[in-house]
Amino acid sequence: MLNRIIEACVHNRLMTVLVTTVAIVAGFYAMRNTPLAAIPDLSDVQVIILTEYPGQAPQVVEDQVTYPLTTAMLGVPFASVVRGYSFFGLSFIYVIFEDGTDIYWARSRVLENLTFVTDRLPRDVSPKLGPDATGVGWIYEYVLEDTTGHRDLADLRSIQDWYLRYELTSVPGVAEVAGIGGFVKQYQVTVDPNKLLAYDIPLQRVRRAIQRSNNDVGGRLIEIAETEFMVRGRGYIRSLEDLRQVPVEVDAGGTPVRVGDIASVQLGPELRRGIAEWNGEGEIVGGVVVMRSGENALAVIEGVEKKLHELKAGLPAGVVVHTAYDRSGLIERAIDNLGDKLVEECLIVAAVCILFLLHFRSAMVAIVTLPVGILISFLVMYNQGINANIMSLGGMAIAIGVMVDAAIVMIENVHKHVERDRGTKDHWQIILDASKEVGPALFYSLLIVTLSFLPVLTLEAQEGRLFTPLAYTKTYAMAAAALLAITIVPVLMGFFVRGRILPESRNPLSRLVIWLYRPLIEWVLRHKAAVVLLCGLILFISVFPFHSLVVSRYSWRGSFRSNGSARSSCPRSTRGT
Repeated sequence: MLNRIIEACVHNRLMTVLVTTVAIVAGFYAMRNTPLAAIPDLSDVQVIILTEYPGQAPQVVEDQVTYPLTTAMLGVPFASVVRGYSFFGLSFIYVIFEDGTDIYWARSRVLENLTFVTDRLPRDVSPKLGPDATGVGWIYEYVLEDTTGHRDLADLRSIQDWYLRYELTSVPGVAEVAGIGGFVKQYQVTVDPNKLLAYDIPLQRVRRAIQRSNNDVGGRLIEIAETEFMVRGRGYIRSLEDLRQVPVEVDAGGTPVRVGDIASVQLGPELRRGIAEWNGEGEIVGGVVVMRSGENALAVIEGVEKKLHELKAGLPAGVVVHTAYDRSGLIERAIDNLGDKLVEECLIVAAVCILFLLHFRSAMVAIVTLPVGILISFLVMYNQGINANIMSLGGMAIAIGVMVDAAIVMIENVHKHVERDRGTKDHWQIILDASKEVGPALFYSLLIVTLSFLPVLTLEAQEGRLFTPLAYTKTYAMAAAALLAITIVPVLMGFFVRGRILPESRNPLSRLVIWLYRPLIEWVLRHKAAVVLLCGLILFISVFPFHSLVVSRYSWRGSFRSNGSARSSCPRSTRGT
C-alpha cells in the first residue's frame, strides 16, 4: 500500500507538488487566523447565576433564593458540581459542567431550569446569567482621568457606565464591560419617619407614588385642520425638583402632600464595597473588558483599542483614557519567544543536515519538510479550534527534531543508490527504488512516535486542558512528517538530489564521528554482561529519587486537602452541593 503511494506520487509529480502547495496555502491561512493566547484556558465550563435581593440578610437570601436555585440546578444534564453562595442582598450560583460540554448549550439548559424555579422565588426577584466568559477572560482594563479637576468620581463613573460601556460592548468578542471605582449616581429620597407618622402615610405608598409619577403615557390622535397630532403625557422625572413635587396623598383639608414635604431629596452615591486606585495617586474610575469564551484574545484587544481611540473624540474636554492592563503584550512576547525558538531549531537542523550531507540541495529536502509539516499542523489546529499558545506551539517545538528523521534517512539512502547505480538506471527510477526501500519502514517508525503522546490525551480536568494542546500539536506534526515522507519527499529528492554527491567516506565530520563511535560499540559488544549490570544499577539508583518525588507529591496533596477542609467550615449562609 505504501509502496503504491510512493509510486503514484513519483509518477504524478506535478499533481503531488500542486496538492502540497494547496496544503501550504491553506496552512498559512490557518496560521494567520488561528486564535492567539498566552496559555491554554484551564477554566471549567461553568454558568454563573446572579440574583439580587436588596436589603435582605444572608440568611434570608440563603433560604429564599440560594437554596431553591441550587436544588433546581442539580437536575441540569452534565452538571458535575453546583455551588451556592449567599451574601447581603446577593446570591451567586455556580453550575460547573463536565469537560467537553459546549458552554452555550450549558447556558440554554440552565435557562430552561430557571423557568421552572422562578415561581418559588420571592416577588420581584429575577435571576440573571453571568457573562459567557471564562476565568481568563479578563483581557483589558482602562481608567478614566480628569486632568482639569472639574469633574468628580461620580461624573467619571457616569461617563464610563453610559458612554464607554455600551460602545465597547459592541466590539466583536466582548462579553461584558464592568465598571469599577467611583460613585454610581442616584436620586436618594430620605424619608422622615416622624412626618410619615404625622400624616399617617405608610412607606410603601411613598414608593408607589414615585414609581407611578416616573412614567410617560401615550394617548390617541387629534385631527386638527387635516393634521394629526399625537397625544402624549410626559411624566419622567428629570430633576430633583420634579421628584420633590411628586404627590403622595391629599390631607383632610384637600392639600396635596408631596414627597418634598415628608422627605429630603438629593443626589448621592450608591453603596459600594470597593474602590479603584491609580499609581498611588488616589481613587480613579475604570473599566474591565471581559472576553467571550473561545474568542481570539489578541483580535479582541485590538478591537477594544481601536474602539477606545474612536471614542476619545466624544469624551468631555480634559477626560483622558489610560490603559491599566493589556494582555496583548504577554501574548505577543510568549508567541514571539516560542516562534524565535522554532526558527532557531529549524536553522540548527538545516545546519546539521548541510554539515553531514555536504550537499546543499539535498539538505533543502529535509529543510522544506519542517515548515510544511508545521503548516499542516496549523491547518488541523484551526479546524479543531485549538488556540496557538505556549503549550500548543511547544508541541511543535518538541516534534521538530524527529520530523526530519525520515527525510534525512531517505536522502542518505538515495545518495547510496546514486553512487551505485548512476549511469545504469534512470534518475527517477533510482529515486523510486531508494524511496520504496526505506519509505514504509520510516513511515511506520514515525507513526509509532506519533502515537507516543496519545496517553496524554486521556488526562482530564485542569491537567488535561493544560497538556492536551501540546499532545495534539506534537501528534499532528509527527503525522504530517510521516505523510510527507511518502509523498512529497521522494518528489523533492528527484528534483534536488542531483549533481556531484560526496561519498560518506570522504566527509570529514562523518569520518570523525565514526572514528569515535566504532571503538565504543565494539567495547559494548565485547562486555555485554558489564553493560547490562551497569544499566540495572542505574535503574536501581533511580528508584530513590522517584520514590522521593512520589512521597513529596502525596504529602503536598494531603496538606492541601487538610487546609481545604479547614477553610470549608463556613456558616450556613454559604451552602454548596
